[in-house]
Amino acid sequence: MKLMVGYNGSPAAQRALSLACNQAKTDPNALIYVVASMEGGTTETLQDIQFAEEKLKWAKEFLAKERVACETVQLVRGLAPGEDIVKFAEENGVDHIFLGVEKKSRTRKILLGSTAQFVILRGPCPVTTTK
Repeated sequence: MKLMVGYNGSPAAQRALSLACNQAKTDPNALIYVVASMEGGTTETLQDIQFAEEKLKWAKEFLAKERVACETVQLVRGLAPGEDIVKFAEENGVDHIFLGVEKKSRTRKILLGSTAQFVILRGPCPVTTTK
């Protein structure tokens, strides 16, 4: 079983990681991909990149303590996070995606869209979200 967590280190993302971890423990062959998606380009600073690396390292250590196999991946492919997550899931035969959902204002959601909404509608497999 291949599971995937869209991870940015937020409390909601940590809850999604815990859910995926619990699911992985039901299958001794399970693998969790912990994925951070960054669009890249001039909008991201060195601090943004280092922050993502630190959060991925924390997730990897958490899953190692739980004895769950994982791979951490920092994607910088010029795609919006939702597109990146869906593409990665398709490319790697992911069976289930876990996402944390952060509340946005109605205006921000209309202007920027929702990563979770995109993944739920376009994902190649079941998607579980948590607040």
